[in-house]
Amino acid sequence: MKDTAREAHDAEGRQSSAERGIVRRTMGVRLADAAAQLAAAGALIIVSLCLSLVSPVFLTFNNLFNIVAQTAVTAVIAIGMTFVIITAGIDLSVGSTAALGGMLGTLMMSHTGLSWPLAVVGGALIGGVIGLGNGLLITGAGLNPFIATLGMMSVARGLTYLTTNAVGVYGLPGDFGLLGQGLIDNIPIPLVILVIVAILAHLLLTRTRLGRYTYAIGSNQEAARLSGIPIGRYLIAIYVLQGLLAGFAGMIASSRVVSGQPNFGVGLELDVIAATVIGGASLFGGQGTIIGTLIGAFLIAVIRNGCVLLNINLYYQDVISGAVIWLAVYWDQFRRKKLATASQ
Repeated sequence: MKDTAREAHDAEGRQSSAERGIVRRTMGVRLADAAAQLAAAGALIIVSLCLSLVSPVFLTFNNLFNIVAQTAVTAVIAIGMTFVIITAGIDLSVGSTAALGGMLGTLMMSHTGLSWPLAVVGGALIGGVIGLGNGLLITGAGLNPFIATLGMMSVARGLTYLTTNAVGVYGLPGDFGLLGQGLIDNIPIPLVILVIVAILAHLLLTRTRLGRYTYAIGSNQEAARLSGIPIGRYLIAIYVLQGLLAGFAGMIASSRVVSGQPNFGVGLELDVIAATVIGGASLFGGQGTIIGTLIGAFLIAVIRNGCVLLNINLYYQDVISGAVIWLAVYWDQFRRKKLATASQ
């Protein structure tokens, strides 16, 4: 009887210790997310204050509108990338997907006379098809997300050039420009769109089964599989979501210039990934928030805008962007080491 009681006591102790470990890790992840968001927000405030002091143009309405319009495109795609990166995946095809969605969406208007709202839906659906292809390559063919989306980046870009022989699409309805240039009571429509998308994505990530499974897959895919989560199905859904948002963002970008541009989105994936990681998403999976991603996207946009206002050479801008990505990844690794130490 004493042995039985001792074994039961030991089992309870182990369970209690495991539960405490889970609680510590959960609290650690939340604190790490909060710290990342505060750090990114602090950097955004500091950079904005510095630019407002050195450039009288920075706080003008036109410049702020340009920042918002540019950020809306990057941030909408980055919101989808947040889901992908939380699962410990990556999508390198988002720039090409946005270009393809924008080109085919504008072609629907110019060649078939389709109304621009329906064409926007069509462009987003084109992106969703690309996302579906990525999901099937990863879950069905068993390809690594990096390889699958790297190949898709080339395929989608090639299709973009083939659709119009690398020539822009013009002659679009003038009211199509409202999507990327319009105002509602002096509030930029791209900002309204971004807020709506961000709220819906936040609710999806924090209040639905898809969101819970996204974190579970990224934290420990094998444990998620053993617990009965249909990993393949949810990964496909996440990559389709990423594609839909990329195609939609491509239509917003096309609306800004009221034309379809085949070269749009070259290198865009770097800004998207940087914004997501700066905002606290971990490239190793299991961490990330929509709010953090928005802060990261605006920080990237403000830095790029400041480079233009200060007449910094375009090539130096690329150097700065690369350095920001290095710092973001280094910070991600540092946070994970601290979190691992604290949870032990």
